[in-house]
Amino acid sequence: MTRYAMAIEYDGSRFHGWQTQRDRASVQATLEAAIAQVAHHPVAVVAAGRTDTGVHAQFQVVHFDSDAERVERAWLLGTNTHLPKSAVARWVMPVNTDFHARFSARSRRYRYTIVNRLVRPAIGRERLSWIRKPLDVEAMQAASRCLLGIHDFTSFRTVACQAHSPVRDLRHIEFSREADLIHMDIEANGFLHHMVRNIIGSLMLVGHGEQSCEWIAEVLAARDRTRAGITGPPEGLVFIGPRYERAFGLPDEVSL
Repeated sequence: MTRYAMAIEYDGSRFHGWQTQRDRASVQATLEAAIAQVAHHPVAVVAAGRTDTGVHAQFQVVHFDSDAERVERAWLLGTNTHLPKSAVARWVMPVNTDFHARFSARSRRYRYTIVNRLVRPAIGRERLSWIRKPLDVEAMQAASRCLLGIHDFTSFRTVACQAHSPVRDLRHIEFSREADLIHMDIEANGFLHHMVRNIIGSLMLVGHGEQSCEWIAEVLAARDRTRAGITGPPEGLVFIGPRYERAFGLPDEVSL
């Protein structure tokens, strides 16, 4: 039995999230069915992280086990033959059996993109969150600094979150602006359910001038979801991918 790692890119607007669901198209079920066509046996994949309905991924990493003898090119092109246009395998490679797509990941990265202008976007609207009211990016950046480090992020997770602990290590958060596009790049050892979208929803209140920069620190300390802002729309969120130790020999885009 050989273990394989595979990176998947997908348009989340075409799926009802990552996890397999009854009577609804999910990325997981779609991918497992495609790989099974190549392996000629049922395949179960384990992902680095789950994404919600409407959330996209650039390098979602999964692992699966198979005793089918196939070269990497056959796994890659064969899987893509059976995937819809909204999903594609970027690469696949054999790895040691101690590699685990979820538990071996040292961090995970997301990018949230806002188009900040008076009129809605027509092109790329499924990958953009449209905010009409002007946003102060500098204020949002300043307010976000208090989130860096190890904290209890209860205020920024959904009440339905099933994580055993609300503590996460947020290692990077950076805002940038390109014309009317605002990007938030964020990285942590892991994220709680809706954590990124709840953070951006709260920071937008600062960007609008409705809350002060200090308010975010107060929300964090409160450990109360009702104190934070709304959940940002899913369309602007992309799971860039996880990061692993270089000892696993994975491509640079998912290695530390």
